[in-house]
Amino acid sequence: MNRLEAYKEVVPPGTIEFLMLLAEKVRGKRILEINSTQVGGGVAEMLQSLVPLFREIGLECAWEVITGTEEFFNVTKSFHNALQGREQNISPQMLQTYLEINRENAGRLSLDADYVIIHDPQPAALIENRKSGGKWIWRCHIDISSPQLKAWNFLRQFVVKYDTAIFSLPGFARKLPIPQFLIYPSIDPLSDKNRELSSEEQSRILGKLNIPLDKPILLQVSRFDRFKDPLGVIQAYRLAKKHHDVRLILAGGSATDDPEGEVVLSEVRTAAQNDPDIIILMLPPDAHLEINALQRAATIVLQKSLKEGFGLTVTEAMWKGKPVIGGFAGGITVQLVYGVTGFSVYSVEGAALRIHSLLDNPALRTKMGEDAREYVRRNFLITRNLGNYLALMAYLG
Repeated sequence: MNRLEAYKEVVPPGTIEFLMLLAEKVRGKRILEINSTQVGGGVAEMLQSLVPLFREIGLECAWEVITGTEEFFNVTKSFHNALQGREQNISPQMLQTYLEINRENAGRLSLDADYVIIHDPQPAALIENRKSGGKWIWRCHIDISSPQLKAWNFLRQFVVKYDTAIFSLPGFARKLPIPQFLIYPSIDPLSDKNRELSSEEQSRILGKLNIPLDKPILLQVSRFDRFKDPLGVIQAYRLAKKHHDVRLILAGGSATDDPEGEVVLSEVRTAAQNDPDIIILMLPPDAHLEINALQRAATIVLQKSLKEGFGLTVTEAMWKGKPVIGGFAGGITVQLVYGVTGFSVYSVEGAALRIHSLLDNPALRTKMGEDAREYVRRNFLITRNLGNYLALMAYLG
C-alpha cells in the first residue's frame, strides 16, 4: 500500500480521491522548496512529509536548504525577532551579511523550477536570482503583523518581487501589491511524532527518558525561546502546585538556524533549580518518538507562547487527545476553540487557573481531548495542506 492509501485510515472520507483530481491539473510540473534548516522546527517537519507526497502524486519535487555562517544565522534570528515586533539593533553590516550569504546560496543552488517556494525570511533574497518562466511563492510562517519597520522595509523589497505570498493566518499578513493566500500549517498523522504507539513502545521510550508516571504531568514541548515563555510556564506550574501534586516537563530542542536557544535554556535551568518535580529535557532534532510518547503521557499540554507562528506542538497534542492550554497568540487561537478543544490564556495566573480546573475535572479533560482530535482530523492534517498547495499551483498556472 502506498503512502497516500495509508492516509485513508485517518483522514476524512473522499480526501485522497480529491487530491488525485487536483494533481491532474499540475502533473509533471517541477517544484523547488527552499528553507534554512533540514531538521528542527515545524517548517522542516512539514517539508519532510510534503516533499515525498508531492513526488508520489506525480510531481517532480526537490528540497534545498541554504547554508550560512554563524554570523548569518545570528542576523536572521534578529530578523525573526524584529519581524515579530521585538526591538532589535540591525546594523548595515548585518544587512550586508544577509545579502552576501543569499548571493552565495544563489550561486550554489539550481533555482530553475515551475514553482519555487521560499520559506520565511532567511532565503527571501534569492528572488534576486530568479530564472524566467517559473512562479515564485514566498511562504511566511511567522507573525509579521506588527514588525520593527526597519527590518520589514528591508525584507519587503524582496517580497514584492514574488508572484504571491502565503501566510498562516489572515492577521499575520502585511499590505502587499501581490496576491496573498491563507494556508494553515499541518501535521503528518503517520509520522513518528504523531503515529499511534503501543503501550509497550511508550513505556520503553519513557523509561529511557527516566520519566516517572506517579503523578499528573504538565508538558510543554518547544524550542527554548523567549517567545515560548518557558519561564512563565514554570510560574504557572508553581501556582498550580499549591493545590495539586503535579510534575512539569519542559521538553525542548534546537535548530541550526536558532543560536539564541542555549541562552534561554540556561535561564530556564536557573529558574527550575532545586525543584525535583521540574524535568528539563534537551532533545535532539530527531527525537520524534520521544515527543510522541511524552505528549501521550501528559495530563495537560501547555504552549504558553507570547508570540507564535501557527503552533504545531498544539496540533500534535490535540491529535493525541490532550487538552491544551495555550497563549493567546498566533495560530493557537485558531486551534483552541475556547472551552471545546482547549483554553487560550493571557497570563500566568490564567494558565494556572485553567490547569487547576482541568485537574479537578477528569470528564472535561476526556471530552476536550476527543473534540480536539476530531478538530485536527478535519482541519490540520498534511493531506489538507497538500490539497491547498495543489490548488494554488493550478491557479498560478
